[in-house]
Amino acid sequence: MSSSNKICAIIEEGCRFEGNLSFNGVVRVSGVVTGSIFSNDTLVISEAAIINADINANVILISGTVKGNIKATSRVEIRKPARFEGTITSPSLVVEEGVIFHGVTKMKEKK
Repeated sequence: MSSSNKICAIIEEGCRFEGNLSFNGVVRVSGVVTGSIFSNDTLVISEAAIINADINANVILISGTVKGNIKATSRVEIRKPARFEGTITSPSLVVEEGVIFHGVTKMKEKK
């Protein structure tokens, strides 16, 4: 996470959001989000989360269900029991054994 590891926003399990989310700092999502998500820092997608959105962030950590296009400036980590469907563009990608991955990856150099 960021140097402070401070979570700036949380969308808890049971919450539903539709639209464009934009955050500064670390964000944790455990609920349902449809639309787009932007964070200049770290996005943590918990096991209970269901995301149907395009995501743009520095670091993206996925343990839940995500369908959409992801762009990360540093790295993406997909951890069991995650399910992912879409396109990932990132200089670094880690996919744990046991993850369900239906998608395309585009590796780019870190700026």
